[in-house]
Amino acid sequence: MNLTSPSQVKAWCIENGFHPNKVLGQNFLIDRNALEAIVDVGLASVAKDSGAAILEIGPGLGVLTEEILKRGCSVTAVEKDPILAARLAESLGNPPNLSVVEADALDWIEDAAGAGFAAMVSNLPYQAGTRILLELVQRREIPSMTVLVQTEVAERLAAKEGSKTRGLAGVWAQLDYDVKIVRKVAASCFWPRPEIGSSVVTLIRHDRNVALSDRERDIFHRLTKKAFEHRRKQLGSIFKDLIQSSARAEELSNEDWINLSKGIAENEDS
Repeated sequence: MNLTSPSQVKAWCIENGFHPNKVLGQNFLIDRNALEAIVDVGLASVAKDSGAAILEIGPGLGVLTEEILKRGCSVTAVEKDPILAARLAESLGNPPNLSVVEADALDWIEDAAGAGFAAMVSNLPYQAGTRILLELVQRREIPSMTVLVQTEVAERLAAKEGSKTRGLAGVWAQLDYDVKIVRKVAASCFWPRPEIGSSVVTLIRHDRNVALSDRERDIFHRLTKKAFEHRRKQLGSIFKDLIQSSARAEELSNEDWINLSKGIAENEDS
């Protein structure tokens, strides 16, 4: 089956009585140009035909899976839908370098994490995409992640200080990753067609904050979480004696948050 052919994808679904599940965010990529662009970017840091271990979350019918395997990599594909998980390996010819895991990605991450993967390349489920990414970035185990997410999610992940779209997801992701929106992908490139478009985002791990202690990281996450829960308030009114500032949460850079976290840690020790 040509996985970028809308007619063939629809025919398979009808023949097998399969109905894409909106709750699981099942929107299958059916555009060849977008497919090749995502995989090109996602495997840019991986040596060709190296057999590098790639993580894919939400493989669906296997359009990304098939293309990544063609590039000489091995793939661990984590699929929640039992019907899709059961058909994936056989439909691709049971390649020896494909491992299919039937599991909820969030549960799997908690149990198995991402150690040992050279990269992640995924068309993430719409509903759980942000939560999946935040779990992975906090573990800091995968050096490169290229994901297809809703454009509004992409903009939040990449937003810099002062932006209206700046939020907790971007602050947490950027603590250890450089986040960049690579390209937009129209809604017409998916079936079923979603209501809004998507974007390809890359997250490349950096080492600028490796010296942060576990305690400072914990303070950073607790501090920013509370601040963005009350994002319309000034920081001084949220934290009272801890922070004297008239700024609001989205106005601070990650460096500002890091310095505040370090300062609180030092004050607690004194």
